[in-house]
Amino acid sequence: MLTSQIVVDRDFTIATLDRRVFGTFAEHMGRCVYGGIYEPRHPTANEHGFRQDVLALTRELGATLVRYPGGNFLSGYNWEDGVGPKDKRPKRLDLAWGSTESNEFGTNEFITWCRAAGVEPMFAVNLGTRGPDEARHFVEYCNHPGGTHYSDLRRSHGFEVPHDIKLWCLGNEMDGPWQIGQKTAAEYGRIAQETAKVMRWVDPGVQLAACGSSNRSMPTYGHWEHDVLERCFEHVDFISLHQYFRNDANDIRTYFSVIEDLDCFIKEVAAIADAVAAKRRSPKRIMLSLDEWNVWYKAHTPADLRKPGWPEAPPLIEEVYNFEDALIVGGALITLMNNADRVKVACLAQLVNVIGAIMTDRGGAAWRQTIFHPFSQSSQFGHGEVLRTNIKTDSYSTDTHPRLNYLLASVLHDETSGRATVFALNRSTAEEMQLSVELRGLGNRRLIQATELHHADLKAQNTRFSPNAVEPGAHGQVSVAGTELRATLRPLSWNVFVTEQ
Repeated sequence: MLTSQIVVDRDFTIATLDRRVFGTFAEHMGRCVYGGIYEPRHPTANEHGFRQDVLALTRELGATLVRYPGGNFLSGYNWEDGVGPKDKRPKRLDLAWGSTESNEFGTNEFITWCRAAGVEPMFAVNLGTRGPDEARHFVEYCNHPGGTHYSDLRRSHGFEVPHDIKLWCLGNEMDGPWQIGQKTAAEYGRIAQETAKVMRWVDPGVQLAACGSSNRSMPTYGHWEHDVLERCFEHVDFISLHQYFRNDANDIRTYFSVIEDLDCFIKEVAAIADAVAAKRRSPKRIMLSLDEWNVWYKAHTPADLRKPGWPEAPPLIEEVYNFEDALIVGGALITLMNNADRVKVACLAQLVNVIGAIMTDRGGAAWRQTIFHPFSQSSQFGHGEVLRTNIKTDSYSTDTHPRLNYLLASVLHDETSGRATVFALNRSTAEEMQLSVELRGLGNRRLIQATELHHADLKAQNTRFSPNAVEPGAHGQVSVAGTELRATLRPLSWNVFVTEQ
């Protein structure tokens, strides 16, 4: 049996966890919007056409934020097409995904949906085919009280009170050759600066995220972040990161290494941003927005990305997740929590159907994918200060990573509720792990909840026919005495222990 020890102290913290790290993403792609969050003819649809079964699952998921409307779709999107009377909205060819966009669902519908779901909207402006002028008009439409052309246009559409959207992305993946209006770092940094400037002039309270590299393997990675921030450092709050995890080797030991890759990605981008700050002798710190991340490798063929004939809302990249994917998502969430000092926003991409935590049938059921569960538990119990962990554990190696700890863990303490929560992932494929956690400075504790996510089959999936094949269960091998928690973790298990005084 493996043995691992965690020591934390109430006085030694990383940062307060920003609840916006439990965000998700809704793009006009495939069946995420049409047939996902919006399906007027569905039996559960409300007066707005929103599927109430999806709304209920979104609340259960614990999403705090949803990024909208893209994604690659964004770089060819005219926001004006999606407001006003629906019968007057134009249909457009969506070049990003080879589809026809009806624009039946747009800005005001999304805001109404966000209010129903209890989530914060994170909007984005098109910097592919458009620029500062359209962006400032969009902010005026959404956030200005009234008395001007675009604010009064919103009011004429039935929304007297401003939407007050405070978090905005300045384009999407502008370094990618697949992007409509791809730009060099110099070109993008310049337009991001000018766009940010005028958006703040309309609403000084907005927070803005500049595009970082589309992924860590981009040939311009590193140089892109540095050059972009050299131009817009004073005008933005965040630099974005996008990361999708693959299991090309079909080997769980190797697959687990993507979690370390994410941690390196976060630390590298933070270091680049700090180098730009240091050159300016600036105390400002650019924070990170991991506004696209998930597992994605099975539904990755050309046929998964496009359907012939410009269809409306065809099924695209509908990845069916399994148990090992859920372990990866759990490990990634631990990594986000342990980088709480820099990662302030994160968006699991996407919410429904399109590499989604939730899946639906048109006219039928909705169910939780395997990855739903670690996300839901992290959001439910991820509150307060992230404590610095001193971890002693065994490790293993792969061809690309000389040291991978068997134990991944994060410990949080919430002053308001008095709860201390331990998230723990046992990456051993064969051995149980005897875990001890010393919770110093938190007083004597008692256990109030303990769960594990475990399955004998790494390839087990939740489907319409078996929607609960993989789900958390009660943890039967845990105890708390004084300030120490002891538990036995099964091999390949995601565990959550919640304590209070």
